[in-house]
Amino acid sequence: MPAPRGGRIEVLGDPDAPGERFREILTPEALDFLIALDGAFAGRRADLLAARRERRARLASGATTLDFLPETRWVRADPSWRVAGSEGAPGLVDRRVEITGPTERKMTVNALNSGARVWLADFEDATSPTWFNVIAGQLNLLDAIRGRLEFTTDAGKRYAVGPNPATIVVRPRGWHLDEAHLLVDGRPIPAALVDFGLYVFHCARLQIDAGSGPYFYLPKLEGHLEARLWNDVFVFAQDRLGIPTGTVRATVLIETIPAAFEMEEILYELREHCAGLNAGRWDYVFSIIKTLGVLDGRYVLPDRARVTMTVPFMRAYTGLLVSTCHRRGAYAIGGMAAFIPSRDPGVNARAFDQVRADKEREAGDGFDGSWVAHPGLVPVCEAAFDARLGTAPNQLGVTRSDVSVAASDLLDIASAGAVVTEAGLRNNITVALRYIDEWLRGTGAVAIFNLMEDAATAEIARCQVWQWLRHATPLDDGRPITRELVEGLLAEEFAAVRAERGDTPNRLDEAREVFVATALAEELPEFLTTIAYAEHLTRAPQALAAT
Repeated sequence: MPAPRGGRIEVLGDPDAPGERFREILTPEALDFLIALDGAFAGRRADLLAARRERRARLASGATTLDFLPETRWVRADPSWRVAGSEGAPGLVDRRVEITGPTERKMTVNALNSGARVWLADFEDATSPTWFNVIAGQLNLLDAIRGRLEFTTDAGKRYAVGPNPATIVVRPRGWHLDEAHLLVDGRPIPAALVDFGLYVFHCARLQIDAGSGPYFYLPKLEGHLEARLWNDVFVFAQDRLGIPTGTVRATVLIETIPAAFEMEEILYELREHCAGLNAGRWDYVFSIIKTLGVLDGRYVLPDRARVTMTVPFMRAYTGLLVSTCHRRGAYAIGGMAAFIPSRDPGVNARAFDQVRADKEREAGDGFDGSWVAHPGLVPVCEAAFDARLGTAPNQLGVTRSDVSVAASDLLDIASAGAVVTEAGLRNNITVALRYIDEWLRGTGAVAIFNLMEDAATAEIARCQVWQWLRHATPLDDGRPITRELVEGLLAEEFAAVRAERGDTPNRLDEAREVFVATALAEELPEFLTTIAYAEHLTRAPQALAAT
């Protein structure tokens, strides 16, 4: 490939993937922009990741505890500041129903046509970050914005984007992930900068000209300094691309327990670029286990299915999120409804009732909108918010002055109960095993037992197994959870999935290796995806382009 200006970059992924037009994305100018982003921000990102590890070690040792920060009390106490919100952000004024999903071509068309107001185009938890998925996803977004996205199945069925598509909001990968197929001076570029950089470089101006804008969801932040880094990335990109400051808008997922203590500070750091916060509830549960799981039994969670949004510590989290957002003019977006409609009318009826109750609760709590994983749930979610909002676009006037949340409320993990069953343990094992197998084969959003599972739920599943083993948590029948018990159930579930797959291609052996390494290790690995990516998903071929 021609040499981009300003540095040395190697493209280890194939720029000429069969049947694709990857060079439209990997232009010299786009690669030059990535080099600039990397040079400006990769060092700070590394420092912040080191700070994460240090805090986690201090928490694990008992040297510190989670609490609201005394040094930023002035931010929380100052009533005068507000975020940009939806002002000047066309397409983000009414967000009552948002659909999430990977940027695979057919799913892009379906999401844009789903009837949802917003589509979260997900390069993170719902995408297996193969080279093909990462670059093809960027190409699909570019085609969608240019109005040339279509898809025809082998059976001849044609899919095309309709006249009123959802607003695109891109979720780049988190700060913790690298893109191993793009190297600067031999070092992988932070994946977040790749996903953000390629999209904003190719699509920001097109979106503005189309009456929208470059909008983002920011995942897995652990504090306001990480939000400050993103804000500086936005300012840098806008200046370099010649678009006005504030054009980029971001909604932050509050999906880590440290971030729950810094919601207001995160809004403050991003205030000229901030559209709102989202209750990323599954990653939030994962973060609780990862952050507090080595401590005593007060933080041991019950079966995953029992950690509902009605347990007290989750009510504290969502109440604080809504009140914080609305006090500062930011939108509060609710959590995921992960049900996938089945062919069984009875299953659908029960599940739709549960989803309806969940969305009605969120609307009643003051949320401005919520997430679904499947187009079939869009009408259910929309009806719940229509009943509450009517023709109003949001509930910013619902300030939730009744909410008063202390650190102890957020940390009251025992309020979820302590019932752990063999069925719950077995479900965690089989869901993790099935999901990792699919992820290694390139699929990041997987329907398992009528639920859309992604990396977040797989992380919960393997972390719960690790935590229960760590504390020898008793099952409801009195048996302690031991390595022998887990290995026995793993063998049974592996055999069942193997038989179910038959001759279908799979990577179950590698999936089992990943599960054992991340759920049964002495120390809890921070993310299963980083291990699986480095050891099983990437290769290091001879560089296909070097400059």
